Amino acid sequence: MGELRVWAPDGVPEVVPGDDLVALLTAALRTDADAEPSHALADGDVLVVTSKVVSKAEGRVVAADDRERAITDETVRVVATREHPGGVTRIVENHLGLVMAAAGVDASNTPEGTVLLLPVDPDASARALRAGLAAAFGVRIGVLVTDTAGRPWRQGVTDLAIGAAGVQVLDDLRGQLDTFGRPLTMTVAAVADEVASAAELVKGKASGRPVAVVRGLGHVVTDDDGPGARLLVRTGPDDMFHQGSAEAYAQGWKDALAAEER
Repeated sequence: MGELRVWAPDGVPEVVPGDDLVALLTAALRTDADAEPSHALADGDVLVVTSKVVSKAEGRVVAADDRERAITDETVRVVATREHPGGVTRIVENHLGLVMAAAGVDASNTPEGTVLLLPVDPDASARALRAGLAAAFGVRIGVLVTDTAGRPWRQGVTDLAIGAAGVQVLDDLRGQLDTFGRPLTMTVAAVADEVASAAELVKGKASGRPVAVVRGLGHVVTDDDGPGARLLVRTGPDDMFHQGSAEAYAQGWKDALAAEER
């Protein structure tokens, strides 16, 4: 506690469907440790892997002349839409329960005429990476699979955890006392998302460094795989913003007409 070290090894090649991602990451991490011995993986390290390379290795690259069609296919429900000079942005809930722009369908860092879909089960992907890398290096580590998303009330985007294994994704501080002795009643820290954002500062969006190592958080690395990042998803009764403004307005009209008919 009190100190964090984060670095992003170089040397991970372009990933294509069918690649052994554990082997590719193992080679890059070993080469990095040879050049800088302090970078050798240690117990308590957290590896943060961008979902793009996971999706590529798992064959989630699909031909899509029309990205909008791919977004529709990945959508469970539309939360909000907004027209702008470049077209229409759709904020939707996808099959993973994640609410994000374009259902997480990505047309960047992929060959022309294709798009990347998110992994089918990011938590399972994180568990497989953790098992493989732990076996390769003989250390107790955590793994996060991350993606980029916007926030409703903030400009810009940041990375968040969509898959997790061996990491305490939430830190429930309710019931503890603050520095003035008052009990905390609402504070639950999204640890996995905070780690994901810290890692993105060194990975970057276009640097070809899809993995980062975060050191100094051994207290959140668990012996078992844990419940995964799914625990972070807020849907159903806990979703206080179930609709966008246009959708809520339309629903209001529909409800009013239905009431008049009754």
